[in-house]
Amino acid sequence: MIQFDQVTKRYPGSDEALKNVSFNIEAGELVFVTGHSGAGKSTLLKLIAAIERPTSGIVLIANQNISKLKLSAIPFMRRRFGLIFQDHKLLYDRNCFENVILPLHINGVSGSEAARRVRAALDKVGLLHKEKALPITLSGGEQQRLAIARAVVSRPSILIADEPTGNLDASYAADIMAIFYAFHQVGVTVVLATHDALGMSARQNRVLHLDHGELKESNTAMERSST
Repeated sequence: MIQFDQVTKRYPGSDEALKNVSFNIEAGELVFVTGHSGAGKSTLLKLIAAIERPTSGIVLIANQNISKLKLSAIPFMRRRFGLIFQDHKLLYDRNCFENVILPLHINGVSGSEAARRVRAALDKVGLLHKEKALPITLSGGEQQRLAIARAVVSRPSILIADEPTGNLDASYAADIMAIFYAFHQVGVTVVLATHDALGMSARQNRVLHLDHGELKESNTAMERSST
């Protein structure tokens, strides 16, 4: 599903954000990307989503080499993804329903089918009762839920989130993580970047640990507990 082969990413005027990183993520896996601030987590996610291209090495998404994709093909490839950013990127002049329906309009889905899918997505994240509310009236946790609803309304096969619980208290963070686990349970590939453990040691999930752009660990909780 997702393969990195000796991937390096260097931004102009800076050091290497990623250095010779290699790993595979299978379809349906839930993977945590961990590391300190500046370790390269966000860069790795942007490479997966073809927001950035590698300086060297190969990134394959469903056997497609993103470096060889024409610019016109990238929007179609990105339809596989649901993307959740640290700053939410919500439209604050539109209500919750209008925020979530936007990806469907971009993909040519409209009318009653679009409305049905929007309400289903809002229901999954517990915001159906706030479909007419403006994002500014929502709490931080509710805004994160809204961003998740918008990311999943197009039924992506890969869900990517950058620090999805970074600014939330423990109870909100647990609720948000429960949503991601629910999508994982129905076969969605989930990749989450986080600077903390989020209780991962108690779960049998894959961890990619970055340190100054280098991949230091790529294993499961079970493997970690046995070493």
